[in-house]
Amino acid sequence: MFGFINIYKPEKMTSFDVIAILRKITHIKQIGHSGTLDPFATGVLPVCIGKSTRLIEYLDDDKEYIATVKFGADTDTYDLEGQILKTYETKISKSQLEMVLDDFKGEIEQYPPKYSAIKVNGKKLYEYARKGQEVEIKPRKVYISKIELLEFDEQNQIAKIIVGCSKGTYIRSIAYDVGQKLNCGGHLIALERTKAGKFTIENAIKLDDIKNENDINAHLINPIDVLSGKKYILNENEKIKVMHGIALNLKEQKQITEFCDSIVFLVYGGKIIAVGQINDKEIKIKKVFEVL
Repeated sequence: MFGFINIYKPEKMTSFDVIAILRKITHIKQIGHSGTLDPFATGVLPVCIGKSTRLIEYLDDDKEYIATVKFGADTDTYDLEGQILKTYETKISKSQLEMVLDDFKGEIEQYPPKYSAIKVNGKKLYEYARKGQEVEIKPRKVYISKIELLEFDEQNQIAKIIVGCSKGTYIRSIAYDVGQKLNCGGHLIALERTKAGKFTIENAIKLDDIKNENDINAHLINPIDVLSGKKYILNENEKIKVMHGIALNLKEQKQITEFCDSIVFLVYGGKIIAVGQINDKEIKIKKVFEVL
């Protein structure tokens, strides 16, 4: 198998649990995913099968989520699984919330939760947190392309917010930071990823619907359909060179201009057989998926 499958990750399951189930079904060890979801989170989980795992780094990084935020309390994990640290009497209105959300649009700096997998001095932040150890957490720049209020239950102080963001954005941190700005506290109580690059929730397959290899094959996505980079269609002679790892000469200036993006996917018969990199007037071969 060579391709991607768009899995809808269920609640109370880790992203690795999904991979383990698919490995058992396919008997293929080389399976990976793009973008971890917390166990309580649901939604789009792009899974790469076989040698397509070597294409993960080229997938688009933009994500979209629907976050459900409960205002009135802070937790140590910034979500419902943590311990409550502080409660607030302050009640907020829909208009107040909408006004504050505008402040989060564009490039922002956010502090990741102390219960996260980001490494500091070789250790993950949650490892320090579990031992009660303090460590300096530095802010990270992320980009919020969209943040809009979908619903607000003013009586119960619960909001549904859609967030479009760059790779590395912590939605838990947004929930906490919004609560701090409004002086009412806030934490995430549900999270659904609706988009990851070109993988959308509308096309996601429920894990329960995958019973055997035939089910996976029926929903297998050709990487060429979801990778945004430039494609170079190989002729027969070029294909043979590529499969031997031999660089391709770009003699025409038009070709050099067309493929100036550095990385290019080399395609034969509607299938990516290699990844190349433009270097001066040639395509050097970086990765080959089929060899002679």
